[in-house]
Amino acid sequence: MKAWVRSARRAGCRSIGLALTLVAATSASAQNGPVRLGVLTDMSSLYADNGGQGSVVAAQMAVDDFKGRVLGRPIEIVAGDHQNKADIGSAIARRWLENENVEAILDVPNSAVALAVQGITRDKKKLFLATGAATSRLTGDECSPTGIHWTYDTYALSQGTTRAISRLGAKSWFFLSADYSLGAQLEADSRKVIDATGGKVVGAVKHPINTPDFSSFLLQAQASKADVIALADAGGDFINAVKQAGEFGVTRGQKLAGLIVFIADIHSLGLQSAQGLMLSSAFYWDLNDETRAWSKRFIDKTGKVPTMIHAGTYGAVMHYLKAVEAAGTLDGPTVAARMRELPVNDFMTRNGKIRPDGRLVRDMYLFRVKSPEESKYRFDYYQLLATIPGEEAFRAMEDGGCPLVKKS
Repeated sequence: MKAWVRSARRAGCRSIGLALTLVAATSASAQNGPVRLGVLTDMSSLYADNGGQGSVVAAQMAVDDFKGRVLGRPIEIVAGDHQNKADIGSAIARRWLENENVEAILDVPNSAVALAVQGITRDKKKLFLATGAATSRLTGDECSPTGIHWTYDTYALSQGTTRAISRLGAKSWFFLSADYSLGAQLEADSRKVIDATGGKVVGAVKHPINTPDFSSFLLQAQASKADVIALADAGGDFINAVKQAGEFGVTRGQKLAGLIVFIADIHSLGLQSAQGLMLSSAFYWDLNDETRAWSKRFIDKTGKVPTMIHAGTYGAVMHYLKAVEAAGTLDGPTVAARMRELPVNDFMTRNGKIRPDGRLVRDMYLFRVKSPEESKYRFDYYQLLATIPGEEAFRAMEDGGCPLVKKS
């Protein structure tokens, strides 16, 4: 019996030793293996053209331009499809952070998924670079020490488009909004602008995300006789709403305002349908020589015109890698703090600054969509109407309700 006990003890010791060896090997592999960045996006549904595979390409372009290594380790891009479902996006984010050594998550063009991911990365002390999400709550009540809202937000979009249309004389508005966090926040931020400019909201209706039929919603909007029908939705929903509004003759008596519009949407609609539409954007490929040079590379790789999400994803990856190199570590809070310290300068952003609440402040732009006759070459879609300075475009930090600001 004693011999059996001694044998069992030896076997147990060997098992413990083997387990410790495996843990040590796993830890060493994590420390010496690739630095993984995860692009969590919509690969197959209504936001796929605005983010999707184009965001993966843009992230890889930044890695290649950074020479593919940081802190002596190779950099690897991984990608996942959140399918516009918060539970699926959350599961992918947890798997990446807990089991696959992903250091930062990017893109996430769905506000509901983005809010869930920000909560997870906050708890795990990993970076979330929201290059595709819109909701201004990411730098408001849901802000995070390791969360950075990079490209645009609902507040900036409403400041640009809603205010510009109000100045042209629009007094009454009807909201057609996607029934989830994006639509709710975009409508809420726009209502404040309308109130401040003396306008009135005469009605509103919510539609399910990714709905193919807008007929009943558009008929309600038409019956309101509002000067402007504000579309607080995006991607495929925005495209379908605009197409069907034209088919029903809505645009003969009322203006359509797209509150979150991407150049990929305009490309899908065609200038005949989209001409005259005013929109706000953080980026346009044809702004200057630098934007054209980067966009040519992107177009050569994808055959598609880059959106502001694609340009933002490139910029966020590049800035993250610069901060990692400067900090000498991959520790999430340390890198996030360094990202806030470093100014952002690239083809998209000039002297941008990341605030304590995580908001990257940069200029925004107001555009008008050209008519087919005005367009002279491929993707020649926009006329620049105004540059909106970042300090005017984005919500004042003290007004957002971010707990990080209250503590500072």
